[in-house]
Amino acid sequence: MNKYLQCTCVLLWALFFAFTCASAVAQATPIEKRGWKLTWHDEFDRKGVNHPDPSKWELEIGGDGWGNNELEYYTQRIENSREQKGHLAITAAKEDYAGEDGVKRSYTSARLKTKTHLSQTYGRFEARIKLPGGKGIWPAFWLLGDEIGKTGWPSSGEIDIMESIGDATTVYGTLHGPDYSGASGLHGKYVLSGKKKFRDKFHLFAVEWDPEMIRFFVDDVMYASKTPQDVPQNSKWVFDHPFFIILNLAVGGNWPGSPDKSTVFPQTMLIDYVRVYERAQVSNGRAAELEHFPAEEF
Repeated sequence: MNKYLQCTCVLLWALFFAFTCASAVAQATPIEKRGWKLTWHDEFDRKGVNHPDPSKWELEIGGDGWGNNELEYYTQRIENSREQKGHLAITAAKEDYAGEDGVKRSYTSARLKTKTHLSQTYGRFEARIKLPGGKGIWPAFWLLGDEIGKTGWPSSGEIDIMESIGDATTVYGTLHGPDYSGASGLHGKYVLSGKKKFRDKFHLFAVEWDPEMIRFFVDDVMYASKTPQDVPQNSKWVFDHPFFIILNLAVGGNWPGSPDKSTVFPQTMLIDYVRVYERAQVSNGRAAELEHFPAEEF
């Protein structure tokens, strides 16, 4: 009898352990619990030192100012963009550089896009980033409408998830479209409290984009939201078609101005991951509603 009971107890314990493990594996992640389903991501976790994954990113090249009078030349060199130690590093360097097109610049950097690999309409787009800082340094994580080649900018639409212009305590989120672009874009800003600085540690920057609203977040704190009612009268809300991701680190330009003697080089924008989600559907066919923290620093 004792042997029988002992075997029964072992069997029951094994079944309990297996069930517990299976439940743990099947358990939803925090973001999934909030109503999102992962559709695309890059964790930058390949071994060694690598160029950005060519199956996910396309490197843009050029030094024509990029419509903003920027001072850098974007290259494909591993010195300017590389994946290592679980991160993507985009580095701006002060150096004389001449591109194959004959354009000469005194700074180099990198600009990556997902256009040929990922374009999505609506969803949550997020990246965990440690920002650089200094006069004339302009890191950005943003979305551009994939109709850019047909309609041009700003009719294509642009969603700036995160921009910083050298101020180590402030980031901006902005929408650009016809009649609300550039300095007239629909924007919000987030300011760290106390003596905190964005270059001191990683922060999570995100937008949640729905048909009738786009929300901006830092560390899951919503600090701004925009709707079709916010666009100028007789202007069009153009955020209803696929957009692709861009990560870049600019030097100089109309908005941040040029670097000065206080600006230290090289400057590096360090990205831990980029993730894209779509809204999960609940049983009644309606998109799940999300809960958010209040729009204040914590």
